[in-house]
Amino acid sequence: MQSTEKGAPVTQLPSVQHAIQIVGVDEIVHNTSKPVDPVGPHQMMLEVESCGICFSDTKLLHAFDSHPRKTDVIAGISPEALAEIPGYKPGGAPTVPGHEPVGRIVEVGDEVTHFTVGDRVLVQADWKHLRTPKSNGAFGYNFEGALQEYVVIDERTVVSPSGEEFLIHVSDGPSAAAVGLIEPWATVEGSYAWVERGHVQDGGRLLVVTAGGAPGIEALTAGHAPAEIVTVSPSGLAGLEGQAFDDIVFYGSDADAIEAAAALLGSRATFCLVLGGERIGRKVNLDIGRVHYDFIRFVGTTGSDPADGYAWVPATGELRAGDKVVIIGAAGPMGTMHTIRAVTSGVEGITVTGTDVSTDRLEHLAAIVDPIAEARGVPFSYINSAETQLEPGYTHLSCMVPVPALVSQAVDLAADGAILNAFAGIPAGTTGEFDLQGIVERRIFMLGTSGSDVSDMRTVLRKIEEGIIDTHISLDAVTGMAGFRDAIDSVINRTSGGKIMVYPRLHDLPLTRLVDMPEKLPHVAAKLNNGIWTKEAEQALLAGA
Repeated sequence: MQSTEKGAPVTQLPSVQHAIQIVGVDEIVHNTSKPVDPVGPHQMMLEVESCGICFSDTKLLHAFDSHPRKTDVIAGISPEALAEIPGYKPGGAPTVPGHEPVGRIVEVGDEVTHFTVGDRVLVQADWKHLRTPKSNGAFGYNFEGALQEYVVIDERTVVSPSGEEFLIHVSDGPSAAAVGLIEPWATVEGSYAWVERGHVQDGGRLLVVTAGGAPGIEALTAGHAPAEIVTVSPSGLAGLEGQAFDDIVFYGSDADAIEAAAALLGSRATFCLVLGGERIGRKVNLDIGRVHYDFIRFVGTTGSDPADGYAWVPATGELRAGDKVVIIGAAGPMGTMHTIRAVTSGVEGITVTGTDVSTDRLEHLAAIVDPIAEARGVPFSYINSAETQLEPGYTHLSCMVPVPALVSQAVDLAADGAILNAFAGIPAGTTGEFDLQGIVERRIFMLGTSGSDVSDMRTVLRKIEEGIIDTHISLDAVTGMAGFRDAIDSVINRTSGGKIMVYPRLHDLPLTRLVDMPEKLPHVAAKLNNGIWTKEAEQALLAGA
């Protein structure tokens, strides 16, 4: 049935579909007869064109119901509305992963006001207005995602109370893969665009840890006043267990007490170390996972004024003119995106180095990056870090490898005033030994971000439309539903040379790398552009669907 009337499907929808479901810890099911949910008054049906696989999907697979985005939504929407959403699957309920999709709306309910049948949309999966106890609601987590042919989305989850829309309208111009790849590119964009806080949180909780006086606190809080200031000695930290603070100003150098105090940092909190001329006697165990996922930050001063510690916080993590950039793990999927962003940034005078432990992967990266870097006039070099030791002196470092020791080593490679982007998704609660003395002395700002905002996705979409970037370059393989298990294993084992795109309509297509297409799918390979995916190749792939 063809129709564009509200409430009517644009085509006759099937009653069942193929879907990938996570049903328990490390348990995946390819369900060939999952029911297609009905559309309620506030809901719409999205027919999925394609969906990328993300390393974050593996974290959901390994954690399942203990993942902070798989838990119950406790704020931002009424329980009555949640009960009406067929794809709301918190806790131990099986869920459909997939949070990097593009699709077309083929049916809408009578109460839907922001979207219509025929709209092609990109999903911003991080629904921050829907709060869980430790995170937020998210498409592909506690709300079923796009690794299925059809998914029902409730408008009340994708339009915030402020009117922000989490479905982004896109034209029919770019391929499904190009649009589906926007989400991971947007997480890269977001790590540079996130606005940092260079002052005490207004209306927050400030913890002052001192064995004596607290010089500078009155001035520090004059312009940005916390709602509460708690002052304790290092020995009094044990009495604060279970509390969380937006800022901690720590006077002194006792490593044990620093670690105890850092455990009290809340989400998006800042730890300011005031050394007062003292030195820390050893490396300090810091929760690098929380730097990434909870946006905690560590700053400080060798002097006695905490304001000096906040003063060197950069406005954002953006590249700066003349930066000596290194991307650690540059040849992986996300590293490639960081690399392309750097060489297309237009920032004057930068040099870029990409590292990896595989010469083959670096050669693959060079084939993609060299023409772009040469056209942009950006000096680019490659280092196999398994064979050649990196020399210190980089002013902007991004770490793609989820190993705390490598992030710690990046601190040692950083020059004075460097920005270190701990981009890799190291689980919260994972600590590493860091030279906090050096971080403070050399004013190395270590940041981390998780996810992206709608604005980041719109930025990437604009760059695609203006020809600044081609997101296709990060695509390494395609698959249908039958190849998903091989695809997720490739992501887990880091054997993929780039992103993998799933086409749910292709039920039987196995995992197929682009480099293997001349042999396996010659009619599709004929449409590639020097081995890079194109819209024409996608059309050839889907022609038999």
